[in-house]
Amino acid sequence: MKIRRKKGFFSISAVAKMFSVHQQTVRLYEKQGLINPKRSSGNTRLFSEEDIDQLEEVIYLTHEMGINLAGVEMILRLKKQMKKMQNDMNKMFDSTQQELDQENEKSKEIVQSSYQRLLKMKKDNTQSVSPEQTTDTHTHEHKDHESSVDVDNWEIEYED
Repeated sequence: MKIRRKKGFFSISAVAKMFSVHQQTVRLYEKQGLINPKRSSGNTRLFSEEDIDQLEEVIYLTHEMGINLAGVEMILRLKKQMKKMQNDMNKMFDSTQQELDQENEKSKEIVQSSYQRLLKMKKDNTQSVSPEQTTDTHTHEHKDHESSVDVDNWEIEYED
């Protein structure tokens, strides 16, 4: 039995202390749309772990990398687009792999079916040929104007 961990929510004051930033900075990031914490029924901001991860990235880009809020917004939007494109590509690769697997199975079935028919043809041909005809076939190649078949090797030769 797997025990599920309850996901906790953090207040704006706890989050601001976590990152050593002012609460007003966190509010600004929310106003700019860079983070989007949930709200309680009393309209208190509730930061989930995902919100905290997002805020950590915003703070890193603004404070450590020196990127302005417009640049951060662009970076986050591009990251979101890249993630969507990657998911789409993964779906396409999975779909293509399934199609290839199905085609491979069909090909194997066709090869097996053809092999069984050739074995049956060889068996039928061997049973219908008398011993005298077999020696005739070995000594004189029977050639038709279209093609000739060497019964022993099952190779078909085509004439132009």
